[in-house]
Amino acid sequence: MPIHEKSLIRPENLVEHENLVIDGVDVSGHWSTFIESRALSDYNENMQDEIEALAGGEHISRCWQCGSCTNACTVNAINPDFNPRFWIYLIRLGMEEELVRDKDIIWQCVSCNKCTYACPRDVNPEGVMKATAHWLELKGHTEKKPSMVFDEAFSQQVFDTGKIEDGLVLRQFMKRTGQPLTQPWLVALVMGLVRRFPVFYLMRLGLATVFRPRTKGWSKARAAIHEYV
Repeated sequence: MPIHEKSLIRPENLVEHENLVIDGVDVSGHWSTFIESRALSDYNENMQDEIEALAGGEHISRCWQCGSCTNACTVNAINPDFNPRFWIYLIRLGMEEELVRDKDIIWQCVSCNKCTYACPRDVNPEGVMKATAHWLELKGHTEKKPSMVFDEAFSQQVFDTGKIEDGLVLRQFMKRTGQPLTQPWLVALVMGLVRRFPVFYLMRLGLATVFRPRTKGWSKARAAIHEYV
């Protein structure tokens, strides 16, 4: 399905004539807006297959370009340039260079999953956005983003132990992104916990940080997950 929205056409590809008369009819200005023809030099016939092979991108071929994902998108409501439908369109056409031009905003998906709930074809657009961001990193188009660092810290703990210890995830994220643990908001959070939580609960939190509890019989599940990943 071709893209018709003017907002999705790069400004440099639009041509308008301030003064143009055709057969005695004044078509100056917006009436004479044309899109410059272009030859595709950025075609990557393997791009859809590459993104489909990553976690979250498995069902991208189901998309029929209805736009429900973009219409429901939390980020699009703030930044119209964040357009999952358009990026899926580019991926399926193999237009790598065009997709890479938006590399600095694709990773900003907040995983609210509104797009996934709205999608009538179970494409899982949220997963496609994560897979696309990961693909951009693997191809060397972008550096690793904070959201991907957090996902890795979170996932690694699940893979290893079958459980989540929030404090450890936060510490690993801060360390990997080079952020100090003494940030005012974090200090205020910890002090709030100390003042409000029962002593026995705080002790359990402390023990979990040191001993990292594991799900019983997790070894087979861990091996299966590592094999899949």
